[in-house]
Amino acid sequence: MNFSLTEEQEFLQEAARGALGRVKTVEAARDALEGAALPDLWPAACEAGWPGMLISEANEGAGLEPIDAMLVFVELGKVLASVPLLGHLPASYLLDRGSEMTSPPALLGELAAGARRAAFVGACPPSGIEDRWTVASLRGPIAADAPTVSGDGSVSGAAFWVPDAPGAASLVVVAMDDAGAPRAVLVDVAGGGVSVEPVTRYDATRTLGHVRLDSAPGTMLDVEPEVIAHAWHLESALLAAESLGAVEYALEVSVAYAKERFTFGRAIGSYQAMKHQLVEILRLLDNARSLMMYAGWAGSDKPDEFALAASAFRAKAGKALEESARIQISVHGGIGATFEHDAPLYFRKAQLSRRLLGGTAGASDRVADELFKQATLEGAL
Repeated sequence: MNFSLTEEQEFLQEAARGALGRVKTVEAARDALEGAALPDLWPAACEAGWPGMLISEANEGAGLEPIDAMLVFVELGKVLASVPLLGHLPASYLLDRGSEMTSPPALLGELAAGARRAAFVGACPPSGIEDRWTVASLRGPIAADAPTVSGDGSVSGAAFWVPDAPGAASLVVVAMDDAGAPRAVLVDVAGGGVSVEPVTRYDATRTLGHVRLDSAPGTMLDVEPEVIAHAWHLESALLAAESLGAVEYALEVSVAYAKERFTFGRAIGSYQAMKHQLVEILRLLDNARSLMMYAGWAGSDKPDEFALAASAFRAKAGKALEESARIQISVHGGIGATFEHDAPLYFRKAQLSRRLLGGTAGASDRVADELFKQATLEGAL
């Protein structure tokens, strides 16, 4: 297991940093809270080749690995860039692994080029806590049943708070068939029976939608339940990587301010209480970064451990962002708590991100569940 980045991966991050640096994304995030439209970064993403990262070269994609997508998401998180890749990449991942009969090469080529955008309407795989495939409910903490699919491929049901659903031309919906098994179903939004309601909650940079399906015609993909679960954990890992990038930003700006802000004739960074807070961000950051590398390795080379790795990464990165966002505000004092500063924007990102896709609490439960499974298997051996 190699925990160092290759030259190509370092170049990928630098290129992402350069592409995003041409747009004032943080300022746009603040303006969006007042109702302004966010800048359209999809053309920049297409130019960089991000939509096709997880599509194989045979289907006109880049053929990259999950860790490469995570590295791009780190850069997105640093600058609060709103690029609808969180839903697109898991959807394209599943479509690429479907048979040629269910995933036409022409469609994959359009998705890889960014000419067509997809969204993953995923369902949380069963665990020791919940023995069914579930989706987020409209209100409250109780998860809802996943949509259902009939033998002819028509899908019915609803999924709420779906990342990047608004504006997507294709949906890859996880639905339960008549036998109670999960199936990935390709649904054309324009095909009828599909309603996508855009919603904005707290973090204006996060595009969410309520998806309702009423006998919507679809095509079932030829993928195994394990691959469908893998796509769910991939989406969680990408969200965690975005959180990791925001933590890196929080540490950078907090350390810089602690050096330049003086009180009683001393830089505030020289006080022990301030040092402890900054070191806590560093500790959380390094912990989460190590888990990202583990998740990236497992996603490519050890699929049996990907659920554990991605869930651990999600849990720790979510906690790291929540704590670092609070510390960032604390370090900056009075100005840090006002909308004149960027810190509250990252706090909003932290509060919404930790609640999506089953939440960080759900990720922690899955870590425990996966470890109990391992312990049981080892005991049986």
